[in-house]
Amino acid sequence: MMGLGMRFRALVAAVGVLFLAVTVDAVADSKVNSVRLWRAPDNTRLVFDLTGPVQHSVFTLTAPDRLVIDINGATLGAPLNVNTSNTPITAMRSAQRTPTDLRVVIDLKKAVTPKSFSLAPNAQYGNRLVVDLFDNAADAAPPPAPTPSVATVPAVPVTPVEPAIKLPPAPAGKRDIIVVIDAGHGGEDPGASGSRGQREKDVVLQIARELQRQINGMKGFRAELTRTGDYFIPLRGRTEIARKKGADLFVSIHADAAPSAAAFGASVFALSDRGATSETARWLADSENRSDLIGGAGNVSLDDKDRMLAGVLLDLSMTASLTSSLNVGQKVLSNIGRVTPLHKQRVEQAGFMVLKSPDIPSILVETGFISNANEASKLAASSHQQALARSISSGVRQFFQQNPPPGTYIAWLRDSGKIVQGPRDHRVNPGETLAMIAVRYQVSPATLRSANNLSSDELKIGQHLTIPGTELAAKE
Repeated sequence: MMGLGMRFRALVAAVGVLFLAVTVDAVADSKVNSVRLWRAPDNTRLVFDLTGPVQHSVFTLTAPDRLVIDINGATLGAPLNVNTSNTPITAMRSAQRTPTDLRVVIDLKKAVTPKSFSLAPNAQYGNRLVVDLFDNAADAAPPPAPTPSVATVPAVPVTPVEPAIKLPPAPAGKRDIIVVIDAGHGGEDPGASGSRGQREKDVVLQIARELQRQINGMKGFRAELTRTGDYFIPLRGRTEIARKKGADLFVSIHADAAPSAAAFGASVFALSDRGATSETARWLADSENRSDLIGGAGNVSLDDKDRMLAGVLLDLSMTASLTSSLNVGQKVLSNIGRVTPLHKQRVEQAGFMVLKSPDIPSILVETGFISNANEASKLAASSHQQALARSISSGVRQFFQQNPPPGTYIAWLRDSGKIVQGPRDHRVNPGETLAMIAVRYQVSPATLRSANNLSSDELKIGQHLTIPGTELAAKE
């Protein structure tokens, strides 16, 4: 008969085996189901989709260059198929080091600097492991067209502006007004979704590109994009890009969503007073920010000022930027109201992170509710995208005509009396034709067609037409 001690040891061993089995099953319960890839101007982002939380480690090897990702507590749930064209990656392979530990090896064309982190589930995705491969500075190159690697991104469905009056060429040293346009979301962050699968990140990028095209067609202006393709940029990274580009104005483009599918209309936001106060405090507390230049192109530095004076300068800068933001926002909102219904009749204020630049006037434009089926269809139409972009560019142009930054071509035009007439609005009366209206305002029919996105000369009674002014002159 088995002694008591032996029976106890057998029982402990059995319990230990059972506990180990349960632990292994629990730890290995997570699976890597897919990997997604986006190429940004200075990095490549890999996102591994997981069924549960994991632990991981990352290290690099040389001769040849490789990146090794050890994912502890996971097995491979599906092949890691990824399109590596236009990236530093040549191949990706994986193997189970143990029944619960997965190793992924990425073969590289050149050395990169990796950064990795885990993300908890959200409304759109489950657990994720994010690995960013940053290009070395010497290897950085212009961004290629990004290629999503797991699922095909659905496509979301021009004429030059003819000057009413030819303007003389800008004198030397008269710079362009710089407008930085930010297409919201991107990459693994799709933003809101429409009922037919429209994705906010796709729609707003197309609107941003059209807005850039239109602004670049105006003499004395230059537009830049924060993102040129389907990749993610952190919120503060977007304002940092605007600052590096010397922005005179920052415009963030979005397409809203609401719990009610009946919600509709466009909105324009500026930073709230509370958001401005909290951001001023954050800048003062951040030694790195204190050493940044204030004033866009900037000639005021805070790093040599005592805390009280720095606070006063920052507060003045933030107040001036907020005042300009509300001003340009109202002009943009008034113009948008001519092409689409408005959700609110005045500029709203909120603490959006992308609006928190103390030295750059900033607005956020919600172009409509993508959660509304009718508005989602409009937002996907190129004609409506062009009309929205034209309304935004008109508001921007009107603001800077009245408030041109010193040293710009538009300031020179104003100071020398060469801006004769700003854009006007004309309501079509019975019996009027496009040719008659063109003669009345001394512009060509082609100019009117281009300024109002008309495919023909047919007009409707009560239709509103934008009559371009001198400052709408195209670049030569």
